[in-house]
Amino acid sequence: MKKQPQNWKDKLHEVIYEADTRGGKFFDIILLIAILSSVLFVMLESVDDIQLKYGNILNVGEWVLTILFSIEYILRIISIKKPSKYIFSFYGIIDFLSTIPKYLSIFFIGTHSLVALRALRLLRIFRILKLARFIGESNNFIKALKASRAKIAVFLFFVLILCMILGTIMYLIEGGENGFTSIPRSVYWAVVTLTTVGYGDIAPHTPFGQFVASIIMVLGYGIIAVPTGIVTSEMTKVSDVNLNTQSCPNCSHGDHNDDAIYCNHCGSKLHN
Repeated sequence: MKKQPQNWKDKLHEVIYEADTRGGKFFDIILLIAILSSVLFVMLESVDDIQLKYGNILNVGEWVLTILFSIEYILRIISIKKPSKYIFSFYGIIDFLSTIPKYLSIFFIGTHSLVALRALRLLRIFRILKLARFIGESNNFIKALKASRAKIAVFLFFVLILCMILGTIMYLIEGGENGFTSIPRSVYWAVVTLTTVGYGDIAPHTPFGQFVASIIMVLGYGIIAVPTGIVTSEMTKVSDVNLNTQSCPNCSHGDHNDDAIYCNHCGSKLHN
């Protein structure tokens, strides 16, 4: 059966959204360089000495890149059959938020610094460098977090109650003369100590208070391991990792099995 020729939208979609073709790889590498350059310009512009000497050059460079990103955003919209699927997707929202700040700077001074949001677009590097396995593992991690959210919620509720109890105990032991002026402030100290942060702005002075504080510090290390174990146990139940980087030309869905021919979201045929 003779293969039907692609129309210009299909070719455009293949270049912009796919990472398995030569054109797609070239486009993604250029996009990556542009994103890095844009973030670098914003960072350099925040340095006063550089801003005084090269401010105009950096500003022109930012505008050039912003216009290019705007064109890219428009091309991404017109290259799929259901534009809303891309516009309201995670990457679609990130692309919009990373493009609009420079235009807002015309009306609102200082908002151009939000262009640094373009750094979020570097998430595409996984697709560009063929690190799809890491994308799959990150998806598994997200699934494990969702599956263990009830257990983690119960654990956090327990930790909150424990901090309230420990804070109240330290308030009774130390008192206001040692910095524990109220139960809320003592609870704050318990949270800081139990999480092993230890700011040091409040510290027990009595021997018994220091003994209790030592127990709380040691307990903190044990508590840190609990959510890790919960998530890890869920991750062992999810082990399949797909390396398919194809994006559906109809709905822009990208989570497909390695041997997928049709989109598992809308049923449209994927690019070969």
